[in-house]
Amino acid sequence: MGHNIDLNQQLPRTDLAIDLIEENKSKTGFQKEVKQNKHCKVTTVTLDKNGVKVIGKKPGHYITIEFDDITDHENEQDVLKVTVKELSNLLKRMNITKQSSCFIVGLGNEKSTPDALGPLSIEQVLVTNHLFELGQVEEGFRKTFALNPGVMGVTGIETRELLKGIVDEIKPDFMIVVDALASGSIERLNKTIQITDTGIHPGSGVQNKRKEISFEYFHIPVIAIGVPTVVDAATIVSDTIWYMQKNFAYTKEKMKKPSYKLAVGQGNYLNKDVSMNPQDNIELMGKIGTLTEEERKQLVLEVLTPIGYNFIVTPKEIDFLIHKLSYVLGSAINHALHENISFEQ
Repeated sequence: MGHNIDLNQQLPRTDLAIDLIEENKSKTGFQKEVKQNKHCKVTTVTLDKNGVKVIGKKPGHYITIEFDDITDHENEQDVLKVTVKELSNLLKRMNITKQSSCFIVGLGNEKSTPDALGPLSIEQVLVTNHLFELGQVEEGFRKTFALNPGVMGVTGIETRELLKGIVDEIKPDFMIVVDALASGSIERLNKTIQITDTGIHPGSGVQNKRKEISFEYFHIPVIAIGVPTVVDAATIVSDTIWYMQKNFAYTKEKMKKPSYKLAVGQGNYLNKDVSMNPQDNIELMGKIGTLTEEERKQLVLEVLTPIGYNFIVTPKEIDFLIHKLSYVLGSAINHALHENISFEQ
């Protein structure tokens, strides 16, 4: 008996606006600004109503901070400072004052390591509401609340409904929501921070349909901060095929030069300017080498989906990375919200 696969429902998912923009050929519907820091690349995308049709995201600002390594202390501090700067600039752009109270929410399941980014970030957050009630707060701090609401599979309550009741009671001026995301590429996995003023769709990256947390529902500004901590197997296979093609082209080009024979290793060929032509791809991969990126991903999905092997995957060092990332996000929120917090020396 035949089996049809709806690829529109099964395409590799991503929560990153920059992934979708790079995959789409259209150059309309958005403006893009790129800044290069010492250890970070910051891409700010402003999506208009036409852009919604192009990538399916809500109109607004999407700030993407990309970095190579967060395990080194110097890199970690640089990423932290860049994140603070971008988040602070977004608060100003949204006309959020220094006195505005903030409700910080850590989405996710703390018992599942790649999904624990939100709850662990909340542990780093400085909460001040109770101190305001006691009259023990110095100037330069704002009123903040924080919550780890858990997941629907544990509480039985839709996250948005739970937050709605709390927001109606404590009446914060705006919200910051932290969540783990899904990536559409290997290279951005645990190496990207996305900040957006459009809110968030919990679980959307892994095809877990949850109701969005946004201004339209809560009637207060909602800032979403996330890091892609998982990627699906189809993306890994598809990216690996592309890496093989680029490595083949790079090696073939370098073999023509005598200096290549003296080189120790070949370094990171992804960062090299490599001339790739269709004939090289065909020579290495045969018919697969003739496919576009989208066709390649569709092929892999057709192979993996029917047998249930399109797993959601996370790196083996995820425990250490989540610890580092949650520290950066929690600390960045503290620095952006409160003026009297200094950086490490």
